[in-house]
Amino acid sequence: MVIRGSSARKADTWARAYKARMVAAAVTITLLASASALAGPPPISAPISATQGANGQPADFASFLENLKRSNFMLGDMFGLRTWLSKYGISLAVQETSEVLGNVTGGTRRGAQYDGLTQMVMQLDTHRGFGWYGGLFNISALQIHGQNLSADNLDTIQTASGIEADRATRLWEMWYDQKFLEEDRLDIKVGQQSVDQEFIVSQNASYFVNTMFGWPALPSYNMPGGGPAYPLSALGVRFRYRPIDPVNILVGVFNGSPTSNNQGDPQQTDPSGTSFPLGGGRLIMAEIQYAYPALGSMVYPGESAPLARTYRLGAWYDTESFADQRYDVNGMPLASPLSNGAPLQHKGNFSIYAVADQMLWRSHDDPNHTWNAFARAMGTPQSDRNFIKYSMNAGVVEHEPFRNRPDDTFGVGMGYVRVSSSLSGYDADAAHYAEAVDPNSFNLIRSSETYVELTYQYQMRPWWQLQPDLQYVFNPGGGVVNPSNPTHRIGNELVVGLRTNILF
Repeated sequence: MVIRGSSARKADTWARAYKARMVAAAVTITLLASASALAGPPPISAPISATQGANGQPADFASFLENLKRSNFMLGDMFGLRTWLSKYGISLAVQETSEVLGNVTGGTRRGAQYDGLTQMVMQLDTHRGFGWYGGLFNISALQIHGQNLSADNLDTIQTASGIEADRATRLWEMWYDQKFLEEDRLDIKVGQQSVDQEFIVSQNASYFVNTMFGWPALPSYNMPGGGPAYPLSALGVRFRYRPIDPVNILVGVFNGSPTSNNQGDPQQTDPSGTSFPLGGGRLIMAEIQYAYPALGSMVYPGESAPLARTYRLGAWYDTESFADQRYDVNGMPLASPLSNGAPLQHKGNFSIYAVADQMLWRSHDDPNHTWNAFARAMGTPQSDRNFIKYSMNAGVVEHEPFRNRPDDTFGVGMGYVRVSSSLSGYDADAAHYAEAVDPNSFNLIRSSETYVELTYQYQMRPWWQLQPDLQYVFNPGGGVVNPSNPTHRIGNELVVGLRTNILF
């Protein structure tokens, strides 16, 4: 999918994107300037340089290297920069995720590719910065580089890596969150948000590499543009209310599509992430969460800590228009040579979901050694307008699988998707018309796809992880013809790889 239209429309798109960048920059500069002005005069000393210690003497490089072994960041305090920024309530984090993944069996072709993601996040705590209680400003950006193995080699529905995306440097999130009421029981977030950071989240699933352990398959394919989730976001407002300590209620209203007028691929039509569309429909999300034990719960002497658990139940509804998967506006099968190619349109789309994270076991001798399980399922009754009928993933995670390795994690998980009956019907129609022309033609009807994943996170340093990973995909693409060998389907795929995470 590419940008379409005249040169004037392209110029207008460029102008709006440029204006949005200037607005975003002005907002950021204004907030930071306000923080400095209201927090009082800056400290006498500037940030410590790379060649200067806290007392102005040459830094001991060996001591610096020793500190890196214990610091949570590769660059430690950045020679005093983090400490200096914290005086104004500002925190800064940069993380690089790099990986090499390759398929040794199956796929449209075999091979390995590199892809990477640099995430940059800056936050301003208004209470620490200038005395305004309960406020948090967040701005983040992404630099996406490398290739896309799933698109180039695998042709799977459930893509192999959660960082795969079009190469770009783009704004990700820019929002302000404000707490209200006694004990901060209500908070409201306004701005450009990526909903996969709060909705449909499974904490235990986040250790895996496959995309669908993050943002699930169903909203990825059924929401316009894949939904406002990595690497995309959308303008909106999110309310979170905690009526009692174990319960949180989340409600959010966002722009119905990450792209203007719900047209085109948002990663291509808005590669900088600064178009901020507001036209069209609305995406409404609601989720209720139950966590036990609640934050701050007391454990009495001699009493074992309870096994932690979190349960989520939610739904989303999008008011945009959605194209029928099988029929055109005249009721003719879209696969028919007589079809006009304009799909029937449906108003609105929705899904319900459930997520469970449950600690299964904790060692009496070592509380860091635990077994945890997760499961997440979601579905929709509206097959006519959706690619995916239902999807689910589940798995188990072991923390500290080996003694004295408290930060290592081992996981086994699986994912499953079922395409909608309308999509299967489209394939059946296509096969019927193809066989009418050529009785020997090879045709397949898409059904379901399943994968399993084994992964291990090895903590090299507090700021550095290595993660070998193995995935096996059954019936890739739900059962599709291999374009490299049109008389066969794509064979089952074994994908192996190594990921590294470095927190700067």
